[in-house]
Amino acid sequence: MTQDGMIVGLDIGTTMVKVVVAQNNGGRFNVIATGSAAGAGLKRGVIVDINQTAEAIKQAVSQAAAKANVRIDEVVVGLPANQVTIQKVSGLVSIENQNKQITGQDVVNVTTQALDSLSLAEQTPVEFIPSQFVVDGFDGIKDPTDMIGVRLEVQGLVYLAPNKVVDGIKTAVKKAGLHITALDLAPMALAPAFLSDAEQNFGTILIDLAGGQSTASVIHDHKVKYMTVDYGGGVSVTKDISTVLSISQNEAEAVKVKYGSADPEQASPEQIFYVDAVGRSEKKPVDEQYLSEIMAARFDQIFDRLDQQLDNVGADDLPGGYIITGGSAATPGLLAKAREHFGENVQVARPNQIGLRHPSFARALAFASYEAFQSELQRTIKAVVMGKKGYQAVEAKPYHQPNKGEELIQTTEEDETYIDEEVPKEGIFKRMKNSLSSLFAETDDED
Repeated sequence: MTQDGMIVGLDIGTTMVKVVVAQNNGGRFNVIATGSAAGAGLKRGVIVDINQTAEAIKQAVSQAAAKANVRIDEVVVGLPANQVTIQKVSGLVSIENQNKQITGQDVVNVTTQALDSLSLAEQTPVEFIPSQFVVDGFDGIKDPTDMIGVRLEVQGLVYLAPNKVVDGIKTAVKKAGLHITALDLAPMALAPAFLSDAEQNFGTILIDLAGGQSTASVIHDHKVKYMTVDYGGGVSVTKDISTVLSISQNEAEAVKVKYGSADPEQASPEQIFYVDAVGRSEKKPVDEQYLSEIMAARFDQIFDRLDQQLDNVGADDLPGGYIITGGSAATPGLLAKAREHFGENVQVARPNQIGLRHPSFARALAFASYEAFQSELQRTIKAVVMGKKGYQAVEAKPYHQPNKGEELIQTTEEDETYIDEEVPKEGIFKRMKNSLSSLFAETDDED
């Protein structure tokens, strides 16, 4: 935050950096400024040019700060879904204080104990979402704070991101002169921003069509249960136009925005525009339907591959259907094209804040709003994940061996779900499907 109630969401995309400055006053969340800059220096979700990324962050933040007339020192930064894995974890500790009333420190202790059970190599925990707390054998508890008990257990899902992704983002933001208050996994933040409570609960596919990649996430029981990444996005569409029409990428992007459509049926062969094609002395005529066919071919490929991965894990027929957002979601004809692949239960979600309607700002807005509406319990858990010292040094004590006749709470075995970035190896589908089924069954096990 930059001042009371001020939150800045920072989205470091493949080709653009987006910033949203918002204010949360008593639950009223308002966007007051935005900023953007080109040249983010990423490739497949990994920063490959720290200096270029830091400079783009500086430009976007400076632009937003000037519009809002505030100084920005702190940001909430998003993490892409690339190579993220999901694991079930659990922790169990004794309540140490004399009156046995569960405090925030006890939540810190049990969360720390759960995270300590992980075997970390090249990954960093970035999110931990509790499925339930258990106090003295009573399960299904969402927030144990102030309850009375002698033992506290937590069961939930931890999201692990590659160190190279996390470290690259931290370094670039620090080099831009900013402090990170929170790192938020993009699908995690997008879900509450653009899905209803029922859609998050019963199950919905959230598709984020960004510039450098497209991500499909399974949202169920208010958690991200599965993610798959395809390295096709708005930039791929632009490159296709450039190649087929033999024009520069800058001109390809311009004609895509001005004349393009993802649905050839909505484009006219009679509408002609002219481009500067390589090797021609005169401008080359192109009709809008031909341009649309070029674009549609790429969107067909993206949707086909995402649909295949969702089908492979049995997650292609959820009650909430499909919600699409991201910069490419603004492409004319995109909704019709998506419905060809996924059926009629598809909607395009756009930010509804005054002065902020374009889907390209969806992630930056989501990062700010996700942070604004965190509960005290979520903030406590996030502080543990981020390694912040909001409480005394934690020495989590595992629960003692129960006495004879005393009930023993069974902890959950670790179970891994996968992020798919390309076509999975043959034979992995069954394992992924079993993992996803286990995660879906999580709620039933708690009833």
